[in-house]
Amino acid sequence: MNRVIAIFTKESFLVPVAAIILGLLTGAVAMLAGGFNPIQAYASLVEKVFGSSYNFGETIRQITPLIFTGLSVAFAFRTGLFNIGAEGQFIIGMIASTAVGISFDLPAYIHAPLAVIAGALAGGLWGAIAGWLKAARGVNEVITTIMLNWIALYFANYVVKAFYLQEGQQRSEMIKDSASISFAWLSQMFDSARLHWGTLLAILAAVFFYILLWKTKSGFELRAVGLNPHASEYAGMNVNRNVVNAMFVGGMFAGIGGACEILGVFHYQSIMAAQPGYGFDGIAVALIGGNTPLGVILGAILFGMLTFGAAGMKFGAGVPVELIRVVISSVIFFVAAHGIVKFFIKPLLQKKEGGN
Repeated sequence: MNRVIAIFTKESFLVPVAAIILGLLTGAVAMLAGGFNPIQAYASLVEKVFGSSYNFGETIRQITPLIFTGLSVAFAFRTGLFNIGAEGQFIIGMIASTAVGISFDLPAYIHAPLAVIAGALAGGLWGAIAGWLKAARGVNEVITTIMLNWIALYFANYVVKAFYLQEGQQRSEMIKDSASISFAWLSQMFDSARLHWGTLLAILAAVFFYILLWKTKSGFELRAVGLNPHASEYAGMNVNRNVVNAMFVGGMFAGIGGACEILGVFHYQSIMAAQPGYGFDGIAVALIGGNTPLGVILGAILFGMLTFGAAGMKFGAGVPVELIRVVISSVIFFVAAHGIVKFFIKPLLQKKEGGN
């Protein structure tokens, strides 16, 4: 029992929890300033998420891609890199899985895994481009990943228009049924919510993240290079190779997320006028989750619930959807501003130290 209490009074746990509470309070103040009832708004948000089995299932669907992109960003951060390109890697995963899903006619037990693997490899290779440019040419990965986001968007649109366009539609042909990863049985339980096997893959990806970084020699090298590349090189580690590997693995996470959106949710690739936004949201998820696998999952749950529940705030309490972004931004701000949060929880920490 004392061990459990100790965990819940640790600073690493209290800081994000306090940041979330402060963010929600800041959002409440913003609603009051706009003449809205924050209690009714938050109640409507909860009602939207948990009010029906369909909405709850759709919330899970909303959370799933955020786990993938959050893991993508967090993995790079853990290895000393800034992967701002999860968005592009996500899109490349989408188009690669679309191509495999449409072009081949295979048994389902081969076709669906092949399409997911194609998305993973494509996203990984897209991330590895930025890693190679940093390792070989010293180009800052923040710049290259942002540029690659836009290249991915226009490249994906080109591929759809040139090879897979559905006549008379601004989208590709439908993928073959054998490539679908929709979870029909579970979907029926949730009133036909668009649930798919990608949610399980996201949990497995988080487990893989943990094992790779903290339980393997390769993970130790990746973390060491991130902490101090010069010392790592002196110790005999190949710094450049580890930089490329880190971006490749991070890109794979985002690529799988993109593949799952196509294979499990939409079953076709749209011609996009703008980026989907999951990659940029993944940056916030990674930050809220402290760049840890479990933290990313919890951050994605929070972010997904706030995002999906925003419609409930609008219809249930008349609050503009944009105000939910104020809440999310406030949470991110307080997570980033550790000093401010620690000021608020300092009495609790001092009380704990005094008790010891």
